Amino acid sequence: MITFLKRYVFHNFGLKVLSLVLAAGLWFIISRDEQPAEVAVRAPIVFEHVPTDLEVSSESAPEALIRVRGPERVIRQLKSNEVQAQLDLSGAKPQERTFELTAQEVRHPRDVAVMQIIPSQLHLTFDTRLTREVEVRPRIVDADNLPNGEQVVKVDVDPARITITGPSRHVQRVDSATTDPIDVVGTQGTGFFNVNVYVSDPLVQVVDPTNVRVTVVVQKVGTATSH
Repeated sequence: MITFLKRYVFHNFGLKVLSLVLAAGLWFIISRDEQPAEVAVRAPIVFEHVPTDLEVSSESAPEALIRVRGPERVIRQLKSNEVQAQLDLSGAKPQERTFELTAQEVRHPRDVAVMQIIPSQLHLTFDTRLTREVEVRPRIVDADNLPNGEQVVKVDVDPARITITGPSRHVQRVDSATTDPIDVVGTQGTGFFNVNVYVSDPLVQVVDPTNVRVTVVVQKVGTATSH
């Protein structure tokens, strides 16, 4: 018996004890990391398979607060872009519609589970897309502060019209596009300004946005306009 103990138990006893300690520590770390943990992730709602002639009439980008649960090790390493709600809009029509947001609509890592989605429903309004041209109106500022009786006598815009697109009802309400402010103080004779153009409605976009060239003629009152 003593020979057995010496040969199989006490031989390299220190190394065996060290191995046991290391194994116990490793088990403790793995066991702790496998404890469940939860985190709430604010994720975008991605629209998939949107019909080509349809627009979503929503001024803000919809997002959801998604609470997920999984091993603590996985939750600690979870990145925000790994959780995403996806909404299939194929078959949507120009009308209002409410969609249910469930775990089936959420893309997430395999080791985590979706516990809650806020909001659980998403109400959207759809409209057909409309594209048309509108007039460009230059925004002249400080024209009343010109010195020595000078005033703005002529304003030309090139191009005079631009193309806009967006939800039909929003596009129909836009009668013109506006340039960035043009400060004419200090302009003598003819001034040239390259400025951007915008539409105040956030759901209406300028197609192929480019700078417009605004020509401003400043003269004293009673002076003939030059051509």
